[in-house]
Amino acid sequence: MHKVELSYLLSTERSKDALIRNPLMDMLHAVQEEGSISGASRALDLSYRHVWGALKNWEQKLGRTLIVWDKGQHARLTEFGEKLLWAERQAQARLAPQIEALRGDIERAFSTAFDDNAHVLTLYASHDAALSALREQAAPRGLHLDIRFMGSVDAIAALNAGRCMMAGFHALDQPGSKSVAAHTYRGLLKPGLHKLIGFAHRTQGLIVARNNPLGITGLADLKRAGLRYVNRAEGTGTRVLLDELLVQAGMGPTDIHGYPSQEPSHAAVAQAVASGAADAGLGIEAAAREQGLGFVPLTQERYHLVCLKSALPEPQVQALLKELQSPEWQTSLEKLPGYSGKDAQSGKVLSLRATLPWWNYRKEKISKK
Repeated sequence: MHKVELSYLLSTERSKDALIRNPLMDMLHAVQEEGSISGASRALDLSYRHVWGALKNWEQKLGRTLIVWDKGQHARLTEFGEKLLWAERQAQARLAPQIEALRGDIERAFSTAFDDNAHVLTLYASHDAALSALREQAAPRGLHLDIRFMGSVDAIAALNAGRCMMAGFHALDQPGSKSVAAHTYRGLLKPGLHKLIGFAHRTQGLIVARNNPLGITGLADLKRAGLRYVNRAEGTGTRVLLDELLVQAGMGPTDIHGYPSQEPSHAAVAQAVASGAADAGLGIEAAAREQGLGFVPLTQERYHLVCLKSALPEPQVQALLKELQSPEWQTSLEKLPGYSGKDAQSGKVLSLRATLPWWNYRKEKISKK
C-alpha cells in the first residue's frame, strides 16, 4: 500500500486550480492530453529528458508500466496509468470541500497573525460554489471566512451547539408547512432565536454527460431501466431537495436505480458522471460546467445563511453583511453559472417566520358543550 504525504507552499496569490499538485499525476495528465512525451514536456515547461526520466523512475518505484513506449507511435497511458490518474482525480473531487477548508485554515492562520484588525467568521454550510467565491473576495478586505462544508442538517446543528457563528442551508422558495424541507428544518430553527440572512438564488438540476447523450429531460427519466443515478448523503440539503421533488413528481426512492449511493459534494457528483460511473446526479450548474458536462435545470432555490439573533451585532457578522451588500459581490454572484443575486436580498436580515412560513402559533378555539 503506497502512502501519501501532503505539503503546502506560501504565495501572495492562490492558483485557481483547486487540485493538490502531484508531479506524477501532472505528467500523466499531460501525456494523456498531448499524446507525446515531447508535447507533455512543453505543456509542463520541463525538458524532455526530465519528463522521460521521471516517468521511468516512477515505473520502477511502482513496479508497473505507466506509458506505452512503442516506437513510432503516439505515447499513451497504459490501463494502469489510466486507472491511477482516474483514481487520483476522483479522490480529489470527493475531498475537494475538505481540501478547500484546509487551505482556508492555513491561510486564516497566517492572515490573522499579520493583521490585528482581521475579522474571522466560522461558518458551517452546505457545499456551495458561491460561498467559496465569497471567501476569496472577502479575505483581502479583512474578513476571513472559516468555512466547513457539510450537510445542511449538520451545519444548523453545529450552529445550535455553539461550534460555529453561522450556518448555510438551502431550500425551495416559500416551502409549505407539510414539505420535506419543513419536516427537516422546523425542529432546528426557531423564530426569535435565529435570524436568516439573504445570500443567493441558485439553480439545481441533473448533471449529465456532455451533450446529454441519453436525452434526459427530467426526474421521470430516472425511472428508465439501466439508468444509473448518483445521490447525495442523507442530511444534505440536496438530498432533502431531491426527496421534495420526488414527492412533487409522484415518485419515490425505489423508482431510481442508485438512490442509496452517496457522494459528499456537487463536485464529486460531477466527477462520478464525468468518469462514467453514473449517468445523472442532482447538483448545481457550476459543478457541471466546471467538468464540461451537460446540465438539465429542474428548479431554483434560495441559499440561506442563519445565525443566532444575539450574534447580529458582532463585528464579524456586520462585516459579512457589508460584504454581501456590496456591488462587487452582486457582480461576482451573477458571473457564477446558475447563480443569481436578483431578489435574493443578499446581506439583508430576514424574518424566519416570513421566509420559512412553517410556524403557526394561533391557538385553536375549543368549543364548550
